Amino acid sequence: MMNIIAIFITGNFELRNMAIKLFDEENLRGLPDEERFSICDETLKNEKDESKRWDAVWLMGELAENKPENDPMFEKVSDVMEWILKYDDNGVVKHEACFQIAARNMRKKIPSLVDAALDHKSILTQHEAIEALGLMRAFEAEPLIKKALNDPSVDVRETIQFVLKRFNRLKNQGEYKPYNIL
Repeated sequence: MMNIIAIFITGNFELRNMAIKLFDEENLRGLPDEERFSICDETLKNEKDESKRWDAVWLMGELAENKPENDPMFEKVSDVMEWILKYDDNGVVKHEACFQIAARNMRKKIPSLVDAALDHKSILTQHEAIEALGLMRAFEAEPLIKKALNDPSVDVRETIQFVLKRFNRLKNQGEYKPYNIL
């Protein structure tokens, strides 16, 4: 394990790629947060295999868990989740980023979720972005997402209808706290 970390720290891109391939989820979870973040970030921005990028989204999202919004790691993870919504080319990976934004209550990224909900080519991404807004009780996004009630996809329309009902039910129930769904 120490050899792999030493390889990563050297800064040699080819060696870092080798190190990424040698880590599994459990080994990554054992690394210091900054090293884990760097490996996940490198994977997200350079790996062609979307299944590895999905894993990196999940493993990076865990780094923001139970941290306040102004924590530097929370902010870094939040910015990468937004980067994924803008630049990753896979709807499943973007779906996972939407989930992580909601699960970690990354409220500053609500505008990016709205963009993904309204303008993304992937129905899967649109669905998860809308659902994330509902989970986060992003009431401020309600007028914007209502614009998609005429979306050609039945899945998008059903998700919006679901979220609007959820908004109506939860408007006076207090602030959303991650993992406190109801």
